[in-house]
Amino acid sequence: MTETQPASPAKALLLLPVLVLLGLFFASVFQLFSNGFADADGWSLRYFRQILNRSDYQVIFARTILSSLTVALLSVALSYPIALLLWRLERWRNTLLIVVLVPWLVSLVVRTYGWLVLLGPKGVINGMLAWTGIIEQPLALMFNDLGIVIGLTHVLIPFAVISILSSLLAIESNLEEASGVLGASRFQTFRGIVLPLSLPGAFTALIVIFLASIGAIVTPIVLGGMSHQFVGSQIYQEVMYTFNLNKAAAWSICLLAISFLSLLLLKAIERRLIGTMESAR
Repeated sequence: MTETQPASPAKALLLLPVLVLLGLFFASVFQLFSNGFADADGWSLRYFRQILNRSDYQVIFARTILSSLTVALLSVALSYPIALLLWRLERWRNTLLIVVLVPWLVSLVVRTYGWLVLLGPKGVINGMLAWTGIIEQPLALMFNDLGIVIGLTHVLIPFAVISILSSLLAIESNLEEASGVLGASRFQTFRGIVLPLSLPGAFTALIVIFLASIGAIVTPIVLGGMSHQFVGSQIYQEVMYTFNLNKAAAWSICLLAISFLSLLLLKAIERRLIGTMESAR
């Protein structure tokens, strides 16, 4: 029987960067909660009451949740056909995947300002619609919820494509062949095999994009303006303009709670839907 050799000091030093990162993470989380629940007189819920009792702040929460859910659903709906195409075209998969990931090579700020050129009152879209005579007045495509949804969807679609494609690549090819041999049509094979097996990847994309959207800052500020704020842009404003770190921490804790509850809800829906599809097969 071989005895376990004790770890050498040199190997133990490899854990030092991990311990430093974990220490910084827990220290920042502790500081966040300390600032959120702290007041001049000690521990207090003052900042949470200020946030939750104001109707305009409630609108910000509602806008953040609904717009983020719209972005997540829209991104998954647009990404699934793209991922399916990449899965089918094995020969061109790497080339097409590079095309999908090319936007990541451009700065987020640059991409967001690019949408200003497209969506502005005198932008490309309004200009083409006016030139063709479809509209007489420019459409309001930015500084509203629509502009934020368009911008965030464009930014986050690659995440959905990669997540769905990874689940499609995990499907064994002989399953489709067996389904065809048994007489199933291509649609029946897709509905009974491909879709259920790729559903975890779609839900992973949905969750990741939703969580990324509710914490977005740059896109809501640029395309939404100050009149259509997200929770993330409100936190930015509290830190950079009013210098109220305690209130910003309270906003962050509220956003963290929303993210956690949304994650639990989406995972419950995923388990329920997958279970229903498996029982129907």
